[in-house]
Amino acid sequence: MHPYYTHIRKELSGYYPESETAALAKWILTDVFHLSTLDLYAGKDMNFSSEMLARAEDILMRLKSYEPIQYIVGEATFCGLTFEVTLDVLIPRPETSELVDWIVADHPQEGVRLLDIGTGSGCIPISLAKKMLLPQVAAWDVSSQALEVAQRNARKNEVDIAFELVDVLDDDIPTMQLDVLVSNPPYIGESERKSMERNVLDWEPDLALFVPDSNPLLFYRRIAELGLHLLAPGGMLYFEINQLYGKETCELLEELEYDSVELRKDFYGNDRMVKAIRP
Repeated sequence: MHPYYTHIRKELSGYYPESETAALAKWILTDVFHLSTLDLYAGKDMNFSSEMLARAEDILMRLKSYEPIQYIVGEATFCGLTFEVTLDVLIPRPETSELVDWIVADHPQEGVRLLDIGTGSGCIPISLAKKMLLPQVAAWDVSSQALEVAQRNARKNEVDIAFELVDVLDDDIPTMQLDVLVSNPPYIGESERKSMERNVLDWEPDLALFVPDSNPLLFYRRIAELGLHLLAPGGMLYFEINQLYGKETCELLEELEYDSVELRKDFYGNDRMVKAIRP
């Protein structure tokens, strides 16, 4: 094994689990120093430039501050696509890809009219635009900075999406008719802060994460109410949810008279996704 690999793991020991230090060390050596996997494991002796060494030490310092590696490199992979991520957007989570797959499986037809509310990096609508058959895709966010990131991601991934700056809690909402409404809105209660990892709490945007403890379903109620006006009869509403409120989210949708409310678990076994049909 390359000696600098051992150095990196030693530097990160105590900050991250052992398996994670191994993955981070491998990434730094292959991405920053451009070592092949063979060179890495053979311990090939190479002369690194002062710029490379300075870059590696900067990365180590940022990792010790628990800055997520995705923000350090400025990108994340989701649904097989590459997305720019900045401090203005959440890092796409693998469990969210299951929500994308659910929507794709339900809609094999051409020309589905779809809106994503709270789009962030644009990972959900962009992935859907790539996977579905000529859909008409729109996306809203309350953050102009997030929308700028999402627009760059749409161009990078060569899809056409109508982005719009919209606060769903306002009364003035654009009108449209949809077949699919999807949202992964803020859903973490303020009281959950104390149990969160530092790499999320210290770095990812609060605006996209937290809701008041007194009203944890704030965005779900508002978006579901909008769905009754925006969705065509038989149109489908999809949510990513807080695992603590699966039952309550389903009850809310049933209270609003949505049909066929379905709760699904993610691959970790947590309640994570809900689908409902507009009556």
